[in-house]
Amino acid sequence: MEETISLKELATVIKKRLGMIITVSLFAAAISGIVTVFLITKEYQVSTQFLVNQNNTEQTNTIQSSDIRTNIDLINTYNVIITSNRILDEVIDELELDLSATALSNKITVQNENNSQVVTVSVRDTDPIQAERIANTTVAVFQEEVFELMNVDNVNVLNRAEVGSNPAPVSPNLMLNIAIALVLGGMVSVGVTFLLEYLDNSVKTEDDVENILGMPVLGVISHISDRDMHAHHAVPKQHVQPVARTKRERRA
Repeated sequence: MEETISLKELATVIKKRLGMIITVSLFAAAISGIVTVFLITKEYQVSTQFLVNQNNTEQTNTIQSSDIRTNIDLINTYNVIITSNRILDEVIDELELDLSATALSNKITVQNENNSQVVTVSVRDTDPIQAERIANTTVAVFQEEVFELMNVDNVNVLNRAEVGSNPAPVSPNLMLNIAIALVLGGMVSVGVTFLLEYLDNSVKTEDDVENILGMPVLGVISHISDRDMHAHHAVPKQHVQPVARTKRERRA
């Protein structure tokens, strides 16, 4: 016989252990917040931008659309050159970093959006000042090396990386981690709630008797509290009127 459960029964099961569900969810959120604040290392990100443009515009003093397309095509090549060992090894030597070229490359992100001629170089590091130095030095070294590699001088820095007076970490995200832990805690606690309900084989209702034992219910004994029992068996005290005894009864 296939068993089914209604939404009302599901709500009843959840309501019965709602306190546990809320407690587990809040506990998971609190643990996530503590771990995020005190145990996970914070990372900072800074960015610098440079522009790729034509340098030979003396004759027409204008930039043609074909020149822009050529620059955009060059950017794809530049993105590879920036994170190459030739550039990064020079950056490591100049800043005296205790990193390999591969490790440094993992800290650097190069991208240009919407097919523009502006390239953004972003660096993430646990030290915001170090991230600023890496970003600016990388672009400076690339600007020097690209002339020797490709014999072009079409890279101009637009914005240098600057940390600012009060840098904010980009990782970890405290509120996001707490929200994820809260949801996961709720899901786990709800799952445990239904598991406990499934493992509970005790008979609670008349329907359980019929479903589990296959016997009809002939009668139900109501639950009587101790207060009701005392109230039912209590005998009211009778008021006794004192009667004066006669002199003979007193002598007896």
